[in-house]
Amino acid sequence: MRIALLGGTGDIGEGLALRWGHDSDHELLIGSRDPEKAREAADAYLEALSELDVTASIKGFANEMAADRADVVVLAVPPYHVGDTVDAVADKLDTDTVLVTPAVGMKGDEDGLHYHPPGTGSVTALVAQRAPDDVPVVGAFHNLAAGKLADIEAAIDLDTLVVGDDADAKNLVVQLAEEIDGLRALEAGPIANAAEVESVTPLVINIARYNDDLADVGVKFF
Repeated sequence: MRIALLGGTGDIGEGLALRWGHDSDHELLIGSRDPEKAREAADAYLEALSELDVTASIKGFANEMAADRADVVVLAVPPYHVGDTVDAVADKLDTDTVLVTPAVGMKGDEDGLHYHPPGTGSVTALVAQRAPDDVPVVGAFHNLAAGKLADIEAAIDLDTLVVGDDADAKNLVVQLAEEIDGLRALEAGPIANAAEVESVTPLVINIARYNDDLADVGVKFF
């Protein structure tokens, strides 16, 4: 399967690329507005994996080209770029493409980070609004510590919550998530529930901020 990580040069894109590169045999397409930057990141990820004697398929492209080639497109971009990124690649998506968003709207003050959703109620809902009508949208990977995810020698034991209105698309994302060793994907309902899922992210970051021994805190449900 081909997985495109648009904005894959950033921290969450790096973490997902390295984990899937290490734990699966999927072809990974790193996307960026700057294709040269994407190629440089892809080479860096390949080098990091090769140091662990792992051979992976990772290539860099402009976002539009990566989306055009992919079965699953992950919007690994900041929330304020999500809408524009969807618009830029919309004509490259089709009914067989699953669009995944891990982005969360937040704003900070001296006390910490606070959930700050767009007018649609959640970033996942915004993506669903901006995506072509027949392209399924799934929210996932919101609450993961990107730094720990990118440390591929560090074991993880975390959950990710998955929301979406298309059952088949959600099942596919659950499967892909659980191919990452130590990550469990839990069904959290339709996109209408995305705000509750996304709002956990600033909570997790604030816990990390106020507890020095929990720098890479994540979520695990029992």
